[in-house]
Amino acid sequence: MNAYIHARISVKKRGGIIEDYLGIHDFMDCTKEMCSDNRHRILHTLWGIRRVVVPVFGATITNSDGKIVSVKDLCEQDHILPDYQNRFIPTLADFAAALTPHEEDEQLLQAFIKSYEGDADMCELMLSPLSNTGLLRSLYFTHNSWFVNEIVPKVLGRKPEIRDFSIAPSVFFNRMDFKLWMDNGSGIPPSAGKTAGKVVE
Repeated sequence: MNAYIHARISVKKRGGIIEDYLGIHDFMDCTKEMCSDNRHRILHTLWGIRRVVVPVFGATITNSDGKIVSVKDLCEQDHILPDYQNRFIPTLADFAAALTPHEEDEQLLQAFIKSYEGDADMCELMLSPLSNTGLLRSLYFTHNSWFVNEIVPKVLGRKPEIRDFSIAPSVFFNRMDFKLWMDNGSGIPPSAGKTAGKVVE
């Protein structure tokens, strides 16, 4: 489903015009630049909404009809749920669990952490996947050239870093297994297994 279709869903539910919502829906799918299949949907999580989308767009927008719209509700109800047949919203831990851990993870990530360890706001944002999932490998979602140069400037107002990066998004997408639940809700992710009443693969 593309951003325009999601924006049409928003118009039907919330009024206004396509352009009121297109920017948010397009941003939700910006990760397609790095991974062309449905593994790209790391922002299609409550972590992605809370830590990235809402800080960029604000908690609410006002549409062309003058109606105040919750950005969180818009992302959940008009984008993520339709992408998964209205069955579930995956967690960041679901995506992290699909990553194959490697022996060099800790060394590689610790070296990245040293570049910002004296910056409290940066630490909170960058380490939030670990707090959220408990999995060291989840830090790859923030510790990469895309997050530092595309997301951090929008969320924290920092300048992009012009340098060679030790971690690119391809590092984690190349080792992320494609799970059935990622295929537009064809399966159930681990986080939704009990609530969906189905056996998780």
